[in-house]
Amino acid sequence: MKILIAPDKFKGSLTAAQVCDILSSELARLAPDMLIESVPLADGGEGIDDLLTKQSYGRQIDAEVFDPLMRPIVSRFGISKDQKTAFIEMAKASGLQLLDADERDCTVTTTYGTGQLIARALDLHVNHIVLGIGGSATNDAGLGMAEALGFDLLDKQGNNLKGIGANLINLEKISTKNRHPRITSTRFTVLCDVDNPLHGPNGAAYVFAKQKGATVKDVEMLDQGLQNFERVARAMNFNLDFKSAGAAGGLGAGAKLFLNAKIRRGIEFVIDFCRLEDKIKNADLIISGEGRIDTQTLSGKVLHGVATLAKKHDKKLIAVCGQCALTQSQLSSIGIAKVISIRTEGISEIEAINNAGFLLKQRALQIL
Repeated sequence: MKILIAPDKFKGSLTAAQVCDILSSELARLAPDMLIESVPLADGGEGIDDLLTKQSYGRQIDAEVFDPLMRPIVSRFGISKDQKTAFIEMAKASGLQLLDADERDCTVTTTYGTGQLIARALDLHVNHIVLGIGGSATNDAGLGMAEALGFDLLDKQGNNLKGIGANLINLEKISTKNRHPRITSTRFTVLCDVDNPLHGPNGAAYVFAKQKGATVKDVEMLDQGLQNFERVARAMNFNLDFKSAGAAGGLGAGAKLFLNAKIRRGIEFVIDFCRLEDKIKNADLIISGEGRIDTQTLSGKVLHGVATLAKKHDKKLIAVCGQCALTQSQLSSIGIAKVISIRTEGISEIEAINNAGFLLKQRALQIL
């Protein structure tokens, strides 16, 4: 029997690679005659650069950049073995994970560090940059990124603006005169897992800014700023009215405007990049999973993508998770035959998170 293990991370406890390692080693011990292949997955957020770098037999490159509050840090990005493609995770330079809870304020945080990572990759003469934009601490529509790449952000008086969320409302013009010379000859693909528009009730500010430290008044100001950003883009003949424009505090829109990027759903890109459909065709049993299986799973997360392919090719899929909030009927509808949860009766959520590796190892026997 050939088993394919293709999970997402268990957020807050295990990376996708760790889930693969635990399950593959334990299954190999319990049933040494099985053929096991592991493919850690991601949907555009945490772990996406590591995944794609590994899949392309590449390497990681350290880079000194600024964090969301313009403090120097050492970040990193990946580059493929053939040196043609760079893989950047914006959260490693501009992510919420880099800030303490009391430091969150997306009126002043910036994607400048993400722009620095992109500039470093451009200097290596790659011809394709893949940018995952999950987990941002920002709501600047990519102004900081643009500033780091040499774009001039100007107010009505022609003064340069800093690339922060609070300045979206003051933006009057964007000059491309001093932008990085390799931007126009480089292909950009942006990966995300949300469909939010740039502004409005379902836009970047109203949906996501509060968790990034914004007050009610801040949210209103940021939304007006995003509307102004769209107006400036329209004057440059760019249409920012598209799905995912509001991803990562409007970075989806900014990537379109500043980088002419193609926006793709992360899991779809990863499935293609890893040739996952071929691997599923050749397997007898598929094991996937994520930290929590709930209604968000049904809207295009990693597990849903794997389940869709497993169902297409009539392959049995077992999902492992920290906790499952879906009914068997909902699970069956997307092609999941069985769910094995590491959180069972008598185990608290904290215990499940802290002991996820040990508990997952125990559940391997249930899979068999």
